Amino acid sequence: MLAALVSLASQVAIASNGMVVSAEPHATKVGVEILKAGGNAFDAAVAVGFALAVTYPQAGNLGGGGFMVAMDAEGNFYAHDFRETAPAAASRDMFLNAKGEADPNLSQRSHLAVGVPGTVEGLVRTQHRFGRLALREVMLPAIRLARDGFIVHERLASNLRSSDSLLRRFEATRTSFYRGGSTIAAGQTLKQPELARTLERISYGGRAAFYEGPVADAIVQEMKRGGGIITHEDLKTYRSQWRVPLVFDRHGYTLVSMPPPSSGGVTLAQILAFVDPAELRTLGRNSTMYAQRMAEAQRLAFADRNEHLGDPDFVDVPLDRLLSQSYLNARKATMPKNSAGKSENVRAGRFEREETTHYCVADSEGNIVAVTYTLNGSYGMGAIVPGAGFLLNNEMDDFTSKPGSPNMFGLVQGEKNAIQPGKRMLSSMTPTIVLKDGKFALTIGTPGGSTIITTAAQVFLNVTVFGMSLKDAVDSPRFHHQHLPDRIDHERDAFTNSALAELRKLGYTLQSRGSMGLVAAIQRLPDGRYLGTYDRRGYGTAEGY
Repeated sequence: MLAALVSLASQVAIASNGMVVSAEPHATKVGVEILKAGGNAFDAAVAVGFALAVTYPQAGNLGGGGFMVAMDAEGNFYAHDFRETAPAAASRDMFLNAKGEADPNLSQRSHLAVGVPGTVEGLVRTQHRFGRLALREVMLPAIRLARDGFIVHERLASNLRSSDSLLRRFEATRTSFYRGGSTIAAGQTLKQPELARTLERISYGGRAAFYEGPVADAIVQEMKRGGGIITHEDLKTYRSQWRVPLVFDRHGYTLVSMPPPSSGGVTLAQILAFVDPAELRTLGRNSTMYAQRMAEAQRLAFADRNEHLGDPDFVDVPLDRLLSQSYLNARKATMPKNSAGKSENVRAGRFEREETTHYCVADSEGNIVAVTYTLNGSYGMGAIVPGAGFLLNNEMDDFTSKPGSPNMFGLVQGEKNAIQPGKRMLSSMTPTIVLKDGKFALTIGTPGGSTIITTAAQVFLNVTVFGMSLKDAVDSPRFHHQHLPDRIDHERDAFTNSALAELRKLGYTLQSRGSMGLVAAIQRLPDGRYLGTYDRRGYGTAEGY
């Protein structure tokens, strides 16, 4: 039945017993299938993660990494960091050319760009710690989808075509996604037997079946063939990390988000601290002065992000100082009120990133799971591991290749995010759970590189300040400022023509761009049921039972 699915289900659903929202309809159905089989939200989240690796290859993955934020039925919070790490042979200047300049071809399109994958470890450890079902049971739907195939949606076919120059470079990738010299077309069945075998191995052997044995051999062989540096020892010694979630109060709500090495929670906390909800409500959503207040808040927060944040296992990350009320008040006092600031004059405070996917699951017991994971760029660096069937990431580009040089998301990052062996690269992923009066109210998350954080902030404000329905809050047009480059990026319908003219008059540089983010969200309704919503910008679905 899953393989026969062609038409899209609704992007809004209401249910009493459980809810799943993901970027791809087959994966959403897998999550609901696991809930109905007696699994909890953690079982379903693991099942969705493995299913997306089959049906959403531009971001769903075995060869990437990510973050999970969760709340169990007793109200305990968890943060699971399964971000990729730099291989042991990685070095600070590995992406510089002979002139000492950052080379994006090395950091984005070569085998050197691949970080040690964390997704399999993260999903397997989550299931073993919190799941109710056997790993084999939660992985069977993904195995079936890979082995028996599924009908390709037009959005996936189009996405593959647009990535043609990246994917055609590798024989194993062409074998997987091409038919008769062209990318697989909408309506055709995509079968991935090598990926099915890898999933089968993991379902029986757990993490060891990926990080050791034939799959690890295939990864290392591909590294040697392409000039990469990941070794058997890198794979065998990789470990995900359980971290202390970042919990903060804003505007009458408690938010639970991801701490470093994700910058998402810290930067979100700062943005929301720099704006006044009553003032925003008076100004009006996406008005000229609303945009001014939000752009300046984003500018300040990203200046701190790029300077002060990194992997806390390697560098000092001053969270207490960055989030102290005195520091936030002092930073807020520097914001211009009726004009555009200039990023050249805004530095990080001193003390006395684009293809990703997000999904979320809620169950009848009150377990909530929010997962954002990624290959970094769409399809990562483009290479499928021969014999293993999965794509490799290009996450090493998220490190600071050279201070002052932007990465693929235009982020100009600092020394604390420099490349070191074993280090996790800084991320913008922001899986977030929101509580009101101590009870679950909302969970939100999105892909989108650096726009992840500003998207999460705007959806939160749309719901809590402007009282919008969840669907309207998610679908509303968005804008973004990240300190450098010094401009407001905005979706085409974010501002009226008069607002655009007024913002330019204030001194802002503006740039229209395509969609920002693909939000997946679940909200608890007053009657206790769950409302699930997926973004109009994608073809994902919400489904419950």
